[in-house]
Order: sequence, then C-alpha cells, then structure tokens
Amino acid sequence: MNEASSYFEKKSDVILGKLLKEVENQTANSIEILRESSARKGTAHIVGITGPPGSGKSTLVNKLCKTLAKSGIEIGIVAVDPTSPFTKGALLGDRTRMQELSGLSNVFIKSLATRGNLGGLAPTTADIVQVLDAYGKELIIIETVGVGQIEFDVLEIADTVVLVNVPGLGDSLQTLKAGIMEIADIYVVNQADRPGADESVRDLKMMVREKLQENWEQPVLKTIATNNEGMIELIDQIQRHKEFLLHSNRWDEKRKTRNLTRLNHLMIQSLNNEVDSYIRRKQGIQIKIQQVKEGKLDPYTLSDHIVEQLIKKHGGM
Repeated sequence: MNEASSYFEKKSDVILGKLLKEVENQTANSIEILRESSARKGTAHIVGITGPPGSGKSTLVNKLCKTLAKSGIEIGIVAVDPTSPFTKGALLGDRTRMQELSGLSNVFIKSLATRGNLGGLAPTTADIVQVLDAYGKELIIIETVGVGQIEFDVLEIADTVVLVNVPGLGDSLQTLKAGIMEIADIYVVNQADRPGADESVRDLKMMVREKLQENWEQPVLKTIATNNEGMIELIDQIQRHKEFLLHSNRWDEKRKTRNLTRLNHLMIQSLNNEVDSYIRRKQGIQIKIQQVKEGKLDPYTLSDHIVEQLIKKHGGM
C-alpha cells in the first residue's frame, strides 16, 4: 500500500484537508493523490448550485445541508469564491455564511478561489470533487461563484444542476434563456417572499414547457432560504433527479463523459506545458515569435513548425 492509498483508508477531516490542500496547490504529491482517488471515485451524487450573484445561493446551501445532515449522510461542500486581488486566495464569503455547518461532523467545507477562471469554478474544482468522492462523501455540493450566462463549467462535473434565481425576472428571462437558464435540472425561485415570486415561477414553467429535457420535466420550486422554507421539497427533487439518472442509465453515461472530458483537459494541459517548455528552451523560436509580433512572419507557419518539431522530438515522424 502506497502512502496516498493509506491516507484514503483513514477517515479524518485533518487528513482530508491536507490532501485537498496538496491538490489545490498542485504540489509534487498531488498527482499521486489524484491517481489514487481516481480509482476510488464514482459513488457520490454531485450537485451544482448555480445562479447570478445576490440570489442567495450560500444561504440556500447552508440551510439545505443543515437539513440533509440530520439524515447522517456524509456531505462535502465546495464553495467557489471570487479571487482576492491582493492575496490571490478566496475571499471566503461563502465559508463565513456557512458557519452553522462548521460544528457538524458529517459536513466538510472546502473554499476555492476562481483565480481568474471565467466559468464559475476554480481550476482545480474537478480534482477537489474527485478527492471528496474517493474519501467517501455521499453527496457533494458545488456552489459556483455566480457569474451569469457563461457559468457552464459546472455541467462537466455535476450530476444535478440547480439554478437559483430571485423574483422579478421579467424581460431578463429572455436573455438568460439563451445561456445559463438552459443548463438546469431543477429551478429555484429563492427569496420567494418578495413581490413577483409567483410571476417568476409562472415564467419559468412556461420556459420549461418550451425546452423539456428528454424524459425529465424540470421542476420549478419556491424557497425562502433565510426561513428554511422549501428545503424539504428541494431535497425531494434532488433525490428524484438522482433516481431518474440511475434508472435511465444516465448516471453511468455522465461518469463516462466526465472521465473522457478529464482526459481531454489533462492532455491539453500537458501539451500546453510541453509547448511552453520547448519555446523557453529554443532561442531560435523566440526570434520567430518576435517576428510574428512584428507582423514579419505569419502565426500559421510558426505554429505548424513548432508542432512538427515536437512530434519529431517524441518520435512521431
């Protein structure tokens, strides 16, 4: 048994925290941790909670997990926060709002900084989720940072996507329909004690009828997270969607797609690193890059040349 394997045999929040820190910082040990966790992952239900800023996602996650924790299931929360322009770390707003959960032994919270990533997640979110899954978490909730229409990265990781919005969507619904509104499995109108909640629910239900997912009609729920209202109904729908995935074989399909996506991302990352290393080592390439910058050489010729040289280096030609 290697060292990484032994860590996964010991169920300790302290050890889990250290593993996640290694992976987040992409240390020398992180690859071994990820290799070990890859062989153990695949059983957790991964739920993405997304939506625009100000919709109350953190409060909803807090109340949702507090209710779920009473059943005794092991829960992991990945809270993605904006990056601090000074420390480059997470601003920890979500972690602060989830202090009610800090005393629960079956809930583990990990905050991540986006570090400039535009898809609503941090660059290492998928790796962090994989380790939590391998460590025995039965439910993993990812709260995205809240960036609006471009927040699609959660689709590549989550089994179930919950979109949280607020009353008074109005004309903005038409704009959102072309983007983030289309990715959800469950819709939530939070802060439903505000004016316009019923109208927002009606508009969302009309949209759902226009864009039905195959064999799954996305429910539209009302919640008031601050008062813990609507949490049981939301939990029921999340569980219902999990059962739908299992019975329709989409549970396995999502995992196969996720594994392939991870492979593609890792290959691209490795290729980018190889190209960067090659460019740094070859003085002649630096001169040609300068020529491209000055418009004296076209980028197509140089890119083809670099790829050709790398293929020759690795014996591909």
